[in-house]
Amino acid sequence: MKTIGTALISALLVGTSFSQNLAFEPANYANADQHEIDVGRFLFYDPILSGNKTVSCSTCHHSKFGTSDGVALGLGDGGKGLGPARVVDPNNLPEKRVPRNSPALFNLGADEFVSLFHDGRLEKDTSRPSGIRSPLEDEMIVGFDSVLSAQAMFPVLSPDEMAGHYSENEVSQAVRLGRLTGDGGAWDLIAERVRSISEYRDLFEPVLPAGKKIGFTDIANAIAAFIAFEWRANESPFDHYLRDAKPLSANAISGMDLFYGKSNCSSCHSGLFQTDHDYHAIAMPQIGPGKGARFESHARDTGRMHTTGRASDIYKFRTPSLRNVALTAPYGHAGAYETLEQVVRHHLDPVASLQAYRLKVDLPALDSATDLRIMDDPMEVDVIARANELAPQTLSDTEIEDLLAFLDSLTDPISSIGRLGVPDRVPSGLLFDQ
Repeated sequence: MKTIGTALISALLVGTSFSQNLAFEPANYANADQHEIDVGRFLFYDPILSGNKTVSCSTCHHSKFGTSDGVALGLGDGGKGLGPARVVDPNNLPEKRVPRNSPALFNLGADEFVSLFHDGRLEKDTSRPSGIRSPLEDEMIVGFDSVLSAQAMFPVLSPDEMAGHYSENEVSQAVRLGRLTGDGGAWDLIAERVRSISEYRDLFEPVLPAGKKIGFTDIANAIAAFIAFEWRANESPFDHYLRDAKPLSANAISGMDLFYGKSNCSSCHSGLFQTDHDYHAIAMPQIGPGKGARFESHARDTGRMHTTGRASDIYKFRTPSLRNVALTAPYGHAGAYETLEQVVRHHLDPVASLQAYRLKVDLPALDSATDLRIMDDPMEVDVIARANELAPQTLSDTEIEDLLAFLDSLTDPISSIGRLGVPDRVPSGLLFDQ
């Protein structure tokens, strides 16, 4: 059986900052202060950051579900419970589902991740004072350590994720009025909540310069430091194969041959993290409310075009990293596929798969949801199909099994549970799902 040698794998990894050191230490991880990581851990699980004080970052990004939430499209504000068990709160009905599948957090502290979200709407941009291009444009404040730091704080501005709706609380009211940054803005209101808790002031004392009051970017930077530390994934069987020449299973070796050879997966899933950090249209089914402005009534999600405005970017979405991919079902920007095998088979003939799509994923019950508006409209489906970039190919069932075995070899058991784990309590004293 032919195997891919370490020299060839290293050549495939050229262009990553860790191509010469496969033991990889993300800069944000290697330089992080343990005090900052510890306070970030509390903040990640603390509902104090959400408008109604009921949702935390961990609600949609939990180690129990591969740092996602285990459902195709989740419920943020207005839901109760965790993962597939999350249900509508009858006393605070959600307006709609969160429009995109909750992405995994593995390795986001590595320098290669310079753009985030399914459409890349947060990107490193050294030409801007903040160093980051974001939907806030010139309102984007200075002080975020990284794109990951900024990303961690955008869900708090989303009514459907963490902010709450309209006049439910002071944060959602500020969002509704467009007051996001600056004194009295949504971010400032959240920072004031944290500042008002003596335990957080004590926790931040060794992190911040003497006399500096806790700012919103300090909160974001701490959460990013925690994410980079907690879910660094570099101890998978694949990593040990590269670093230590530790054998993979025969099926995984055959799957690796396919991945970097015949099936050409690595044309997009390249580098150490199996992503080219680019955007591609592969005719993924569109379910759920779509991604539009609040005043728009359509259910489309045009992906990268939603960010750039370029017609050439229609239905392109960011290539996901495949590290720990076996843990992060459902798959696709809208979570349309329930299993890894289903999404692998979709890649073999995306247009045929799109046209034959039938909803099989479980979605939290929501009476107001119309989840198949796009898929029930042949004209909408045709537009998605015409944007597809992938040519059909054929793989046998055995070859697919081998590919899945290789993808499973990318699972790092340490990062899958996290290094510090879920705290028993948070400084606000608020209840959170564990």
